[in-house]
Amino acid sequence: MVNFTVDQIRGIMDKKANIRNMSVIAHVDHGKSTLTDSLVSKAGIIASQKAGEARFTDTRKDEQERCITIKSTAISLYYELDEKDMEYIEQEKDGNGFLINLIDSPGHVDFSSEVTAALRVTDGALVVVDCVSGVCVQTETVLRQAIAERIRPVLFMNKMDRALLELQLEQEDLYQTFQRIVESVNVIIATYSTEDGPMGDIQVDPTKGTVGFGSGLHGWAFTMKQFAEFYATKFKITPAKLMKRLWGDQFYNAKEKKWAKTFSEGYVRGFNQFILDPIFKVFDAIMNFKKEETAKLLDKLNVKLTGTDKEEEGKKLLKAVMRTWLQAGDALLQMITIHLPSPVTAQKYRMEMLYEGPQDDPVALGIKNCDPKGPLCMYVSKMVPTNDKGRFYAFGRVFSGIVGTGQKVRIMGPNYVPGKKEDLYNKPIQRTILMMGRYIEPIEDVPCGNIVGLVGVDQYLVKTGTITTYADAHNLKVMKFSVSPVVRIAVEPKNPADLPKLVEGLKRLAKSDPMVQVCTQNSIFLEASG
Repeated sequence: MVNFTVDQIRGIMDKKANIRNMSVIAHVDHGKSTLTDSLVSKAGIIASQKAGEARFTDTRKDEQERCITIKSTAISLYYELDEKDMEYIEQEKDGNGFLINLIDSPGHVDFSSEVTAALRVTDGALVVVDCVSGVCVQTETVLRQAIAERIRPVLFMNKMDRALLELQLEQEDLYQTFQRIVESVNVIIATYSTEDGPMGDIQVDPTKGTVGFGSGLHGWAFTMKQFAEFYATKFKITPAKLMKRLWGDQFYNAKEKKWAKTFSEGYVRGFNQFILDPIFKVFDAIMNFKKEETAKLLDKLNVKLTGTDKEEEGKKLLKAVMRTWLQAGDALLQMITIHLPSPVTAQKYRMEMLYEGPQDDPVALGIKNCDPKGPLCMYVSKMVPTNDKGRFYAFGRVFSGIVGTGQKVRIMGPNYVPGKKEDLYNKPIQRTILMMGRYIEPIEDVPCGNIVGLVGVDQYLVKTGTITTYADAHNLKVMKFSVSPVVRIAVEPKNPADLPKLVEGLKRLAKSDPMVQVCTQNSIFLEASG
């Protein structure tokens, strides 16, 4: 869907059971932005040939030059789930069109405050792990943060192309690598959450479809679900039953057509036989230039290449084949829509973590029920600089009610105490806008459960705050950062006459970075995390 009119998006915003607010989190360089491209290209905002190379969510010049993500960027996607897949969704649903608000966040520990800000406004997280280097320190940090904010994770193992082309792992070794990563992630989840907690069991499990595998750079990915559907007709059993056979100690004997739970002569692990084997064969045939074999395989897999792709060979042909056969966008968007919670589901168990006031006042109930008719309550998690010099958009999420252009609201900073007037402003919102990666779109109003940008509140908030229409509302809890500032520098202008300019510049820096602190004692100090 390429032509995305604001009216269409506004229409879907009201179907709050079909909204997914999710962030992409991972260790540095595990391929978040590259993977996000596959999702964006599927939802039709960049042409699919560029997927994996455009890094659409790296909007700043320095991010594109250094190939790292520094700021979290939000973007809305629209995805229609097939009717047959709707039965997999175990929560409330409203039609098959889904609005996915995706936030690509940085992996560097120096920018972890950006991750915290992104997590606060989302309900689900796609945890990306490089299958070559495994679960790293920062993976654990961000996952711990996500669970503390009551955010449900799904796992994606990236860079499979490296495991096959560079390391040339055997099938069983690759399975063991995946198995170890799934276990490591589940150990972290089990450490910081309990099964009988408000979110229930949030451990990831390939047989349930909450684990994806693939390569963001080459634009292909799959979950057990895709392969189970492919083989279900052959075995004449339901995909759900077959998914359980495709992971773990399930061995298949092709001659006798029997399954067993222990390994013996003639038996092959289900995952290796039915999932890795076809992938290995495709890689082998194409990379060793076996043209006839390649043609046979493509015929078996129903992969039809278009125009120029037929002429390619080697890595380019491999990329085209894998991308046509196992589209990354489809696999990931299905995993997100089926397994991540909607605001309706998530706000029920997140409200007590978010709201500081009494748990039964109108705001608390509005948040809990994600009620568009309730009082407005929205959290601003950070400020985004605009092209207009010195002005910022307030970026945040509406938890209750509807926020609209020209609406008069109470803007409460983090130090506001109910009943007092400090850190409180009654002002109208100049404009509400949609954030679309590199672009912004004006929109009339935005209902609860959605992510939004506001114009005109940046004069009253430093970094974060609560915006509400209810006179006795309390604040939403301040975010806890996982790292504290470690670098402290005294700054002064070379020319004393420039002091006002320095102070103005530092004010803007402190506003746009959630972590930076500026304090004045005799001279000016700047504190940051790296």
